Amino acid sequence: MSNRGETLKRIMDESQRHYAAYVLFNQALADHLRIHSTDLQCVALLDLESGPVSTGEIARLTGLTPGSATRLVDRLERAGLVERRPDPADRRRALVALAPSARERISAAWERPGQAFAEVLDRYDDAELDVIADYLHRAAEVGRAQADRLTGESGPSAGS
Repeated sequence: MSNRGETLKRIMDESQRHYAAYVLFNQALADHLRIHSTDLQCVALLDLESGPVSTGEIARLTGLTPGSATRLVDRLERAGLVERRPDPADRRRALVALAPSARERISAAWERPGQAFAEVLDRYDDAELDVIADYLHRAAEVGRAQADRLTGESGPSAGS
């Protein structure tokens, strides 16, 4: 196998290990916070948004059905993690935003893991960090596209 082939295989293998480790980490952090792992993912995604979003947007971000996204928001609201706010453009519609206390709670729980991840990234120069950021962005786009593709198939025999 060529050096490139070996490197690509290593990247694919390490990507699988990274994904598995991150799933375990996400579950452990959710357990620590006493919330469901899907709830934690939703809170993390809301934290990345520039402002409040609709429940439909939460469904799109999480891959949940609209009904499941509504139940998720209901659960997060009961837990004090999100707030529903009137949509300034359409008063009949509510938008969902992180509750300020949720941001503090998640930040406190993320402090030690965040430091550990930062220590890993400190080993790379700026050019290497740009490559890592680009890879992660592109890989996330591929992951979302493949999830959409798989969700659109009716089962293992679809398309055959």
